Amino acid sequence: MDQNTLSINPLINIPRPNRGIWLYITAAIIVIAILARALPGPRTIDDSFITYRYARNILAGNGFVYNPGERVLGTTTPLYTILLVILGLLTGGVNAPFPILSMGINALTDGLTCLLLLRLGRQLGSPLAGLGAALVWAIAPYSVTFAIGGLETSLYVMLLTGMVYSYIDKRYGLAWLCGALSLLTRPDALILLGPLALDRFLQIGRASLRKTSGVHFRAVVGEALTFLVPCLCWIIFSALYFGSPLPHSISAKSLAYYLPGNAAFIRLLQHYATPFLEHLTFGIPWITVGIVLYLFLFLVGAQHALRVKIHLWPWIAYPWLYFATFAIANPLIFRWYLTPPLPAYIFFILIGGEQIIQQIFRVKISETQLGSIRKILATSLAFVLVVLAPAGLSLQGWTLHPDHGPDRPTPEMAYIKLELLYRQAASLLSNELMTRSSTPLLAAGDVGVLGFYTGARILDTVGLNSPISTSYYPLDVDLYTINYAIPPDLILDQSPDYIVILEVYGREGLLKDPRFHNAYHLRQKTPTDIYGSDGMLIFEKKSY
Repeated sequence: MDQNTLSINPLINIPRPNRGIWLYITAAIIVIAILARALPGPRTIDDSFITYRYARNILAGNGFVYNPGERVLGTTTPLYTILLVILGLLTGGVNAPFPILSMGINALTDGLTCLLLLRLGRQLGSPLAGLGAALVWAIAPYSVTFAIGGLETSLYVMLLTGMVYSYIDKRYGLAWLCGALSLLTRPDALILLGPLALDRFLQIGRASLRKTSGVHFRAVVGEALTFLVPCLCWIIFSALYFGSPLPHSISAKSLAYYLPGNAAFIRLLQHYATPFLEHLTFGIPWITVGIVLYLFLFLVGAQHALRVKIHLWPWIAYPWLYFATFAIANPLIFRWYLTPPLPAYIFFILIGGEQIIQQIFRVKISETQLGSIRKILATSLAFVLVVLAPAGLSLQGWTLHPDHGPDRPTPEMAYIKLELLYRQAASLLSNELMTRSSTPLLAAGDVGVLGFYTGARILDTVGLNSPISTSYYPLDVDLYTINYAIPPDLILDQSPDYIVILEVYGREGLLKDPRFHNAYHLRQKTPTDIYGSDGMLIFEKKSY
């Protein structure tokens, strides 16, 4: 090897002068990712406030609970909750600024994901694809929205990507530690963990058959313990504390929401056809083009990746296993469910684009000097199509002046009108709730903002944090106007002091029930047409 060349990977020789350039590029991408989240500021999603309330109750000494005295695991992200607790101890305890803390966690972990994508691209000999994927992730609405929204998505994606990167770099202990932490962040990490564990099992099996010394028993045991110890600690604790390690929210959502049998499949198909939000630029007809184009590019990129790193196949399979899992399960697809497969999906699409350009020009785009005119043209075209175009399309999902919330540039999908309405309702009720001699019971279908800002005991009518609610589902189909409806008997049996709902949640059931109107009176109606609703309604139990 020439003395002016630095070997990062056996397949790639990078001139020393270019090393400095890539350090600057890496730093710039990470800064862009952090600024893209700091610029809009927190636009916290309702579900995030559920996790915040768990964290605050732990800090207050009430235990790992949503309602004090009720041991129900209603959050799917215990690791993120614990991380918020640790940071909360350093920043005000029960008064910790949880939206700011979660945004900070998410900005840093998204920056790390960008770094990992850059390094993966270089390891596969596709530096521009890695750069394109990192830049898109830094600014993509599907990344930024849930980072500033306070969800665990950013941490989750970073752990999955870190697991893959460490695995193909043969740092198996670190890979399985990331795997364990990802599973404690979200249970659907199993979709990637399963194939990766299978690949490692096959590796060890082949090494044993060949009787090679490449795999040692102690190392394998160490890998297993690195994964199992954190997971078993949580499983044992949650089984003893909650009665089950499985979040109650998983079963509750499967019962409460009513959906056509193909709803998740159609939503995922639309999503996979528009990873860069192309429909905002080219219109809805692009979906048909995108389905074919991106499948082709993904397969080209996957073929190249497998030639370089055969053990990358679990990450290649991951977007499609994710698609199949959620399409078959057919849950209500919340927007943040669409984010985890995007880094891998985008990464291999962009590798496919880079490979096709190389084939057309019959040159190798690399980090070495450009050389011929043909190589300069190929590199320039790849830079435009693989780096600038995906990022430019993704920026179409941003707005300089959102129509609600702080007047700061933000992704259009960072929509918090409903959260702002619930904040108004919480403000209205908070002072009155504090004057009551007993702890009032507040019922709602969306409990995050209301639970966090009122401090009331919450009857979660979906059942995420209130197991009693699930016994009232499934409902008669006729009671649904949209995909969710509140069971009238749940309200009448549990007799909450207050009810805060969108009108559409009770239109065909609760609001037509004369028993309900005999027991409750309308306290306030706030105008809104969210989900086709005729206002947000606050009911109070009548006193006799």
